[in-house]
Amino acid sequence: MNIMNVDYTTRIPNNVGLAEDARVLKALETWHPGYLNWWKNMGPVGFQESLVYLRTAVSVDPKGWAKFDYVKMPEYRWGILLAPAEQDRKIPFGEHYGEPVWQEVPGEHRAMLRRLIVIQGDTEPASVEQQRHLGKTAPSLYDLRNLFQVNVEEGRHLWAMVYLLQKYFGRDGREEADELLRRTSGSADKPRMLGAFNEATPDWLSFFMFTFFTDRDGKMQLESLAQSGFDPLSRTCRFMLTEEAHHMFVGETGIGRTVQRTCEAMIAAGINDPTNVAKVRALGVIDLPTIQKKLNLHYTLSLDLFGSEVSTNAANAFNAGVKGRFQETRIQDDHRLEKDIYPVLKLVNGVIKLVDEPALTALNMRLRDDYTRDCEKGVERWNKLIEKTGVNFRLALPHVAFHRQIGEFRDIQASANGELLDEATWQKRRDEWLPSKDDGDFIASLMQPVAEAGKFAGWISPPKLGIDNKPGDFEYVKIAA
Repeated sequence: MNIMNVDYTTRIPNNVGLAEDARVLKALETWHPGYLNWWKNMGPVGFQESLVYLRTAVSVDPKGWAKFDYVKMPEYRWGILLAPAEQDRKIPFGEHYGEPVWQEVPGEHRAMLRRLIVIQGDTEPASVEQQRHLGKTAPSLYDLRNLFQVNVEEGRHLWAMVYLLQKYFGRDGREEADELLRRTSGSADKPRMLGAFNEATPDWLSFFMFTFFTDRDGKMQLESLAQSGFDPLSRTCRFMLTEEAHHMFVGETGIGRTVQRTCEAMIAAGINDPTNVAKVRALGVIDLPTIQKKLNLHYTLSLDLFGSEVSTNAANAFNAGVKGRFQETRIQDDHRLEKDIYPVLKLVNGVIKLVDEPALTALNMRLRDDYTRDCEKGVERWNKLIEKTGVNFRLALPHVAFHRQIGEFRDIQASANGELLDEATWQKRRDEWLPSKDDGDFIASLMQPVAEAGKFAGWISPPKLGIDNKPGDFEYVKIAA
């Protein structure tokens, strides 16, 4: 079978030859009803019968892998899709640098690989669960469709990880695949594995922040796993990255459109002071200081996903050839890091300063730095939008010591600028930097659904371009009566 094309002869679309792999096909078909049950119970509320203009992969060729059509979400063709194999690919880092990549799981790295796949797999359904109520308050059919596209692709990413577990990890893998459907975002008894994926996503600004910041963490993790010496994982992640790009696009343009609408409303009303929150909110738009507070929250939650800045686990995964660095093959060094150092921000005698650490144990810090640089580019694009309108305001990423639960700064309090604070001062000033209950209540008050084709809620601007080159009044979702 041509790896580029998707085989639709089985119940599960795939380009991995499932029709000839009876054991794995049976395992996946056994898992399928539980997945559909999870989707119907924990997926988008109220829209399971609606026709949604979604893209579905029909090929992994980057020139034409997406087919657009109306589909009911439970009937979406979730599939197992791997990027084409690279001929004679070699392990690009660690102790096995230069050796042929593995097509089967090396016994000594089995537990490490399984855990990495399970953690990645656990994030995918978690975000669907976090976003399941957002359809009720969508600002337009365009945005509603984008939400659902993100949701079905997160579902497909779950399938991608489940395939690896089912095919390469035997009974353990099957049990882990079942557990992925038993944990639930925010559950007191069986929460999702990572903190950011147990947070609520109460409104559309939160959704846009999540897809910009948290899905960008996903991009960094997938890029690192795409370097893996275990080739099936590498190929899986390489294809997932093509879909992840759309999720970040939804976030960046969603925030940009929110910022644009706020600035235009301010200019039209003759309001020059963006910090006059009451006046700006009276226009029915989200004031820029509150957008900054939401940014602070989601950026810091996402920073925690990188784990501790100095980590022997990350070093072990790198040495083993299991998980590399962001864009590993483009880095000019020996790819072993036996003698290299990397600067790490630490709290030393009450002062935040850079300290040189072995590069091998500072891999999480390096990946987080790559992530921050990537985030800064998007923030700068929002600032250019603000600048063009003439409003005097700049959005900025907060200091990495601010609002942290994991790593070097978990036991301290710091302002958004990185100034160290005592607990009393933090409690007194917290609402200056993070969304308060009043902020949340105000945003919630704006979340009124708009379901007429071509119309948009008053707090957000229309997009510059439609999906699949469709006109502005295209009916992206045909809502079932």
